[in-house]
Amino acid sequence: MFDFSIITNWIHGLLTSCMPEGLAVFIECVAIGVCIILMYALLAIILIYMERKVCGFFQCRLGPNRVGKWGSIQVICDVLKMLTKEIIELKHADKFLYNLAPFMVIIASFLTFACLPISKGLEVLDFNVGVFFLLAASSIGVVGILLAGWGSNNKFSLIGAMRSGAQIISYELSVGLSILTMVVLMGTMQFSEIVASQANGWFIFRGHIPAVIAFIIYLIAGNAECNRGPFDLPEAESELTAGYHTEYSGMHFGFFYLAEYLNMFIVAAVASTIFLGGWMPLHIVGLDGFNAVMDYIPGFVWFFGKAFFVVFLLMWIKWTFPRLRIDQILNLEWKYLVPISLVNLVLMVIIVVFKLYF
Repeated sequence: MFDFSIITNWIHGLLTSCMPEGLAVFIECVAIGVCIILMYALLAIILIYMERKVCGFFQCRLGPNRVGKWGSIQVICDVLKMLTKEIIELKHADKFLYNLAPFMVIIASFLTFACLPISKGLEVLDFNVGVFFLLAASSIGVVGILLAGWGSNNKFSLIGAMRSGAQIISYELSVGLSILTMVVLMGTMQFSEIVASQANGWFIFRGHIPAVIAFIIYLIAGNAECNRGPFDLPEAESELTAGYHTEYSGMHFGFFYLAEYLNMFIVAAVASTIFLGGWMPLHIVGLDGFNAVMDYIPGFVWFFGKAFFVVFLLMWIKWTFPRLRIDQILNLEWKYLVPISLVNLVLMVIIVVFKLYF
């Protein structure tokens, strides 16, 4: 398995040899930021196209097929249209909060995206409380949603923002408990160590039934946290026009639109990292020849393959189940998912204490 830290260390050594270390670190930070933005934009285009094709597949229709080969340029045309549309300034809105809200949502996505270990030695933020930082950074997004509803000075936007805030804050509890269940098994919160410890088997197989339960709960709660169907009531078109982003146009709306898809990818990437080994190839104890062949596949291929597999599962959920009412959404969380998550956490503690895991 190739270690990208060899390349990054070589680049750092090359820069520090011809300029002060502080300037070298600044240039590296700018380059990393540009790379994250480019990957962010590229993934958004891929995910929007994938959503349309998967939606068409589940609804027995073709999806986009006119603009470009298989409709592949349709998303690019949509991006250009969104970039050129006018950003409308509201007369009675709180202009500072109104303009700040989309950037808060995007910043939350960037911070969580930077925590993902794409391959060995290819991660931006990697420290001993990585899981805790990811959960904290992802919570910033709900602040942007609440600001959007309040700053718009629109009752429909405010109701949509309050619905979304209640939903996201509620389902963050199940997401946190599911991840905490796996932290008990993993024994660390550092993403690089989490992936490295799955060299002899992915945690979803080694953690017995509690790991599978935690994976299912994480998918349900992660889908709800992204405001995606069947949990997309905060932006139900038939009730609240477009929810918290009703008054946004142009790229301000585009930021909310992009953040939804990238948050879905982040949920899938975290699931693949914690439960499915991240960039770690599939290894089976005792099959050394098979493991050696798996090691030839680059780590980033494993990472994106697993992440897009989970993305497909999330899209499958969206286009299969009807939209829930707000009381059903909150009942599912507080009456079912939270108690099950707490019991599941206790089961995982018992498994770890008595060393029943593989």
